[in-house]
Amino acid sequence: MRILFIGDVVGGAGRRGLTRTMPALRENLRPDLVVVNGENAAGGMGITAKTAGQIFAAGADVITTGNHVYRHREVYPYLDETERIVRPANYPHANPGRGHIVFEHQGTRVAVINLSGAIGLEVARSPFFEVDSLLDRLAGEADLVLVDFHAEVTSEKVAMGWHLDGRVAAVCGTHTHVPTADARVLPGGTAYISDLGMTGSRDGVLGVRREIILEKFLTQMPARFETATEDVWVMGVLVETGPDGLASSIEQVMRPAEPE
Repeated sequence: MRILFIGDVVGGAGRRGLTRTMPALRENLRPDLVVVNGENAAGGMGITAKTAGQIFAAGADVITTGNHVYRHREVYPYLDETERIVRPANYPHANPGRGHIVFEHQGTRVAVINLSGAIGLEVARSPFFEVDSLLDRLAGEADLVLVDFHAEVTSEKVAMGWHLDGRVAAVCGTHTHVPTADARVLPGGTAYISDLGMTGSRDGVLGVRREIILEKFLTQMPARFETATEDVWVMGVLVETGPDGLASSIEQVMRPAEPE
């Protein structure tokens, strides 16, 4: 199976860039499954039913999220109702949404797990213990397991890759919006990258208008973030898996968005 993972979609510019570029990505990369991180899709922070719908309409099969998933309260019922969006599994179990999903795709039972890092972010449980528990529960229920690890610290992400090597098809880091140069298939057959990057404007700072961020650094005063709109890129990876449910290759994807 060929799986396209797309990094954090940032604001309207990221949503529109993804929509315009997905036809070319499908033609050139021929993915069987598309997983998109959408936790910054609504105004650069959080996700709503409307913005999730736009990402699905663009071609996503599954949307993963992260620490901003609960930014907009109106999305809570949607997270409970919609079966193709996941939030971090190591949040409190009673929180809206689900931390993993299992569905059949082209005859393969696919599990998608979302985890949050514990360093610098608020979680209810260690992501390492949480994923171990989930994999025990999923034994015999999934042929292919994909993990979005939404975390601040590179060392925690790398450690998670080694922790899951040979047990899942892919561990893709998200959250920091900067694509890393360490994409590889680990010895046990797990495709790994520390961060997919973002689908948003490179004209700003991590997708936010650069003048706002510069003023914040220079004055140390609070600032209201607004998403940048120019020089939009789509970033991610393409992972190919075999019948054993493990990865045979990982290829970095970085494309300027198709013009409007």
